[in-house]
Amino acid sequence: MPIRIKICGITQYEDAKTAVNLGVDALGFIFYPKSPRYIHPLAAKDIICKLPPFVSKVGVFVDDTAATIAAVFQQTGIDTIQLHGNETPELANGFSCAVIKAFGVGPDFSIDSLGRYNVSGYLLDTWSEGRGGSGKTFDWSIAKKAAQLYPNIILSGGLNPTNIRDALENVSPYAVEFNSGVEIKPGIKNHYKMRDAVKIVKSWK
Repeated sequence: MPIRIKICGITQYEDAKTAVNLGVDALGFIFYPKSPRYIHPLAAKDIICKLPPFVSKVGVFVDDTAATIAAVFQQTGIDTIQLHGNETPELANGFSCAVIKAFGVGPDFSIDSLGRYNVSGYLLDTWSEGRGGSGKTFDWSIAKKAAQLYPNIILSGGLNPTNIRDALENVSPYAVEFNSGVEIKPGIKNHYKMRDAVKIVKSWK
């Protein structure tokens, strides 16, 4: 099965268009106001309305209420919810669409915590106080163990064209997420880095 690819932190249509033309499977829109890659729901809607079918649109939320998430879901046209905070299993399980639960892998992380959530995917990111986007990797042996237990592990955290091959060799995840590793600056993508990263993943056997 080919490894799925998500480009997160989309704030511009041209970046989204390039990613889609490269053949990515999903685009991420961050609705966390404290993130340097934050996008207003109306701006995200404008981009999403221009996208072709069969590309997943993922909304990233951090410790929002179910009502707030549902409102943005309806307003923007996203089809997948990614929870990147301390959301409870009850909140994560309360949506009728696909839900991804993100986990920051740090000193206190336990793979057992994934089992509390009945969701479509588990995203493993490098722990940071800023809720991701640190540009740093974490110990991939932890992700490898998780991938052996769960078939829907999404690997994130500092992935870029220079380290993605090693990441795939070490983890063999269901999907990978690129963000800061394919940027010029927060929220602005480097199209050459996106191209190179996507090419490596798509050629992976």
